[in-house]
Amino acid sequence: MRYFASCGKGLEYLLVDELVALGCGHATAAVAGANVAGDLAQAQRAVMWSRLASRVLWPVAEFDCPDEQALYAGVAAVDWTAHLPPHAAITVDAHVGGSAITHAQYAAQRVKDAIVDTLRAATGTRPDVDLHAPDVRLSLVIRKGRAVLSIDLSGAPMHRRGWRRKQGEAPLKENLAAAVLLRGRWPAVYAAGGALLDPMCGSGTLLIEGALMVADVAPGLMRHGDEAPTRWPGFDAAAWADLRVDAIRREAEGRAALRRAFVGRDIDRQAIRAARDNAIDAGLVDVIDFDVGDVRSLDPAAMPGRWGDGAERMAGYGASRPARDGGDIAASAPCPDHADVLLSPVQAPPREEAASGAQAGEGADGACPGLVVCNPPYDARLAADPALYRALGDALRRAVPDWSASLLCGDEPLARATGLRARKTYRVFNGAIETVLLVADRIGPAQRAEPVAPVALTPGAEMVANRLRKNLRRLKAWREREGVTCFRAYDADLPEYAAAIDVYATDESPPRTFLHVQEYAAPAEIPEATTRGRRNELLSAAREVFAVPREHVALKTRERGKGGSKYGQFDQRGEFVTVREGEARLRVNLFDYLDTGLFLDHRPLRLRIFEEARDARFLNLFAYTGAATVHAALGGARTTTTVDLSATYLQWCADNLQENGLGGARHRLVQADAIAWLEADTGQYDLVFCDPPTFSNSKRASDFDVQAAHVRLLRAAVARLAPGGVLYFSNNFRRFRLDEAQVAQFAGVEDISAHTIPPDFERNPRIHRCWRLTPRQRP
Repeated sequence: MRYFASCGKGLEYLLVDELVALGCGHATAAVAGANVAGDLAQAQRAVMWSRLASRVLWPVAEFDCPDEQALYAGVAAVDWTAHLPPHAAITVDAHVGGSAITHAQYAAQRVKDAIVDTLRAATGTRPDVDLHAPDVRLSLVIRKGRAVLSIDLSGAPMHRRGWRRKQGEAPLKENLAAAVLLRGRWPAVYAAGGALLDPMCGSGTLLIEGALMVADVAPGLMRHGDEAPTRWPGFDAAAWADLRVDAIRREAEGRAALRRAFVGRDIDRQAIRAARDNAIDAGLVDVIDFDVGDVRSLDPAAMPGRWGDGAERMAGYGASRPARDGGDIAASAPCPDHADVLLSPVQAPPREEAASGAQAGEGADGACPGLVVCNPPYDARLAADPALYRALGDALRRAVPDWSASLLCGDEPLARATGLRARKTYRVFNGAIETVLLVADRIGPAQRAEPVAPVALTPGAEMVANRLRKNLRRLKAWREREGVTCFRAYDADLPEYAAAIDVYATDESPPRTFLHVQEYAAPAEIPEATTRGRRNELLSAAREVFAVPREHVALKTRERGKGGSKYGQFDQRGEFVTVREGEARLRVNLFDYLDTGLFLDHRPLRLRIFEEARDARFLNLFAYTGAATVHAALGGARTTTTVDLSATYLQWCADNLQENGLGGARHRLVQADAIAWLEADTGQYDLVFCDPPTFSNSKRASDFDVQAAHVRLLRAAVARLAPGGVLYFSNNFRRFRLDEAQVAQFAGVEDISAHTIPPDFERNPRIHRCWRLTPRQRP
């Protein structure tokens, strides 16, 4: 069977890893959950053991649902005598999307009506409705005219563990707390003898979840007690009982071995009282030390807590402490660099850190004194304050510089305010609130690494390295004069080593350098072994010249196909870094897509837009991630309008605007087909940038071919120009031919391509073509 495990947005890939570790046959990430192929026993095991899932939904019907009549008929067609015991109480959770059925509560009511009518006709009785504690909970999802009706095997929300008696003003769900801990690799840190600190612990969710995680306590054990989570007749009660017996045994063993390795502080005395009460209910009051205190006063000598055999205080981390295997772990040892393996389109990505407690020691190849987890205030109710985040970062660097951190921050500016150098940031949702999870391998400044003896390069690699050094010398004066930190350093300069190497330096102190390597597909007659050898030589040379670690090199293969390069998404890690171009800070993603979100060859044109945008009404068509929009806004544009068919790219544009402190009604984002939108729009614009793809197809719009459609596109765009307005039109289709005779009827045309090719792309002047268009004056 295929069933669905739901979770909070941003936790999907952790959930997939967890489900696989729990024995599910196959799982793939979906929006806010995972599609799982497996049997009922595996699904019930997920209900007992998943720390990340919100629900486990077992489908009983799937049907086309264009309207409410079809919904009623589809539900009524199910044999409900097989799914509901006599006199059972039910409830229906509905989630709808589309134009036919838009009201979730009404959809849930129609499902109940169909079930009641069907059972009354078959048995003469009808089920009761119980919204809070039903015997069987049903889930309805309607998307794109298709309905899926499922049994909720979990019965109740799985983030509830059963121990929470009190909560603070903005409680953190336990499954999101588990994700914070797993992203920080807490099981590995604990297995290596480390401790857990939450300096703003609130009602103690992170600490209690962290203790239950390493004590191997099943999340479903306390939630359901002696009862099965559902009275659905298909539920295997005997198998559930066996799961429970095994979970009780593991809990007893785990709690007996649990170390006193948890410290919680909070400035609010009431919060600490609630945290202690919750720890009592969770059976953990003896292993967690709580104290009232301001984060600004955090200091090892002042922190409570005794470790190991109870004879050593937190302040003792200046010396060595007992490890689980009896050896010593030096407190000053830095956290291990757990860099993830790079993606490549020619190989499957490895799993990220396992989410199962059974994998706790994986990756713990060095000593990390501890992990700091924290959920600082960030929403309107708690009045997020960047100064508080700065104080948090300062206190952690002073008190526990050798520790690692996993901090759930309100947004990227707040995460940056901590001053911590992130290994990764993740976008996750705390309920309806979008947040940023910052993960740092070491809180303090990076320790100076011991010099590593250079690896001897092969003659081929040395040849590539020499060419790279030559290019860097040639570009040095230009880069320093223009402040260029992201540029192309190599573009198949040596034909045998056919790749482009782009350099991205992050806008942080100190900056990190990343390499984006795009390997051009080798001719079919070149043996794979030869191609692989040349690729390795190229990468060895690049890493040697730029002195970057392997995890800072993204390798991709760019294949040519009909209509141009093949675009697509390789993975969904959501790893972004921020770079600077002129006055703009821009987010790039080096690993998830073929392109990074920033076309470096258009740098001069974007800077020209910055210079010409003052007081202009700016329009960006086929906007991609909106880099040109950011430049126009920073250049003083009166308004900006950004049009793209992709919601993903528009969100990226919104993030880029926010990165630069821009937003509000002056900056409009439009998801639409550019030509259709232009032909329907009545606005006027002073400055327009149009950089369409060579070819695109989408379910939302008709196919687009730049050669076939450019006259219609440009006519519509020029029609929107205000008197004296300017349109910059560019594309990278090498065989493109501008129909000058047709375009000249409505616009003046100037080919400015040579002025828009930057020095780092001079080897490849055909990377794009660009024209400046102005409207013809009417006689």
